[in-house]
Amino acid sequence: MSAIKLYSNDTVALATTDLKTGETIEIDGQSIVLLDDIPNAHKIALKHFEVGEGIRKYDNIIGYASVPIKTGQWVHSHNEVTGLGKSKEYTYNFNDISIFPRLSDKTFMGYAREDGSAGIRNHVALISTVFCANGPLHKLSRLANSKYPSTTFFDGILPLTQDFGCSQTGKDLDTTCKILAGVIKNANFGGVIIVSLGCEMAIPEVLETYLGNYNKSRIKVLSLQNCEDEFETGMALIDEIMEVIKTDVRTPISLSKLHIAMNCGGSDAYSGITANTLLGTLCDTLVQEGSTMNMTEVPEMMGAEHILMNRAANESVFRDIVSMMHNYDAYFARYGEKAADNPTQGNKAGGLTTLEEKSLGCIQKGGHCAVTEVLEYGDRTTKNGFVLISGPGNDLAGVTGQIAAGAVLTIFTTGRGTPCGFAGPTFRLSSNTALATKKKSWIDYDAGRLLSAKTSEQIEALNKELYDSILATANGEYKTKNEMNEYYQMGILKDGVTL
Repeated sequence: MSAIKLYSNDTVALATTDLKTGETIEIDGQSIVLLDDIPNAHKIALKHFEVGEGIRKYDNIIGYASVPIKTGQWVHSHNEVTGLGKSKEYTYNFNDISIFPRLSDKTFMGYAREDGSAGIRNHVALISTVFCANGPLHKLSRLANSKYPSTTFFDGILPLTQDFGCSQTGKDLDTTCKILAGVIKNANFGGVIIVSLGCEMAIPEVLETYLGNYNKSRIKVLSLQNCEDEFETGMALIDEIMEVIKTDVRTPISLSKLHIAMNCGGSDAYSGITANTLLGTLCDTLVQEGSTMNMTEVPEMMGAEHILMNRAANESVFRDIVSMMHNYDAYFARYGEKAADNPTQGNKAGGLTTLEEKSLGCIQKGGHCAVTEVLEYGDRTTKNGFVLISGPGNDLAGVTGQIAAGAVLTIFTTGRGTPCGFAGPTFRLSSNTALATKKKSWIDYDAGRLLSAKTSEQIEALNKELYDSILATANGEYKTKNEMNEYYQMGILKDGVTL
């Protein structure tokens, strides 16, 4: 198989290996002679296109011919353009095959928290409220990890630094505080030290209004300006927290308490048909078992947003999705930028041409689930099921928002490869086997094997293997590659002045 056609109405096929001019491919009983060299994962014209004619993949328009394109030619940036850029009106047409969360008696082994959430890890996190605190925070983390190594009930000290919290005002400061509060209260943290300089805008006294009620035996404040020796004081606070969490144990918890973030980065043309497709099936399964699966990257919904809108659980959720999309259109316009510029050089090298094509692959992560809730960036989920979060395509700021919303595991798909970890375990799927083979220290699951699956039994075996791997991760039986590498970071979306 040197090329595949995804949907019967598609007018392009996908090369599954590097192809040369003059070679012949067979698609739907049609023999097509290639008129160009076609790189692996790139598109082949299955018909003649006139200028302005729509090009179809995933059974949706992904762009338009900018010049005449002949059958057998390479379809990419030199002859295809986006259709985005015009204001849209939307109508709600609910897709009645959408999947809703159900009650299930299935469980995972996790840490039950006082607020009703459940963690899959039991870290003590050191979280900075301002960049000035980052250096001392890292030193304190090294001291604490030397004193308190990981055990069966304790996953270690996690240093989480960020660059904001000072010289901010208005909505920007509000966003920073909401994200910090959400991360601080994440269920993967049995204890937290909030590391403050003492004079920043996001001082702990301000943060407390965002935190609401919290257990002060598990969440403590270290103000660097208000103590003589921050390391002696910090270690004393950690000692107090360790006394509290040493009795924490994993217990059986309903899968309705499991909250997972789905994200992607460094996508290629295989992402939407292997990694994101397998993740979509997992999303369907876990949502039916009551879990919460959240997805962000609003710019990477553009061109595919109509599909999500027609899976809105009700008209109120539909209007929330429309508002989210319009707000992001306004965000780009405010800065004179175009959402259609989203695909990166790496995306294009991997076969993705337009944002529509990227988005149609991106939303495969949500499977066939109904959208039960739409959140602003920094808000926490209140409903189970498939949840959309307003957030950027930028992985660090986006995933941090998903974790602040309550996610305790991030499942991250990639075609080009990335080693990044976020504020917790990050389970990474590669869209192609070559990447999984090359970067064994980055990749947790080779989704590229889906391409060679010939039967429904083989596909089902891959789906079950992924499901079992995610449950093993939730149960603490498997450590993700970012955990093994100790790659952790967090970042916050900034959209305002710096004072």
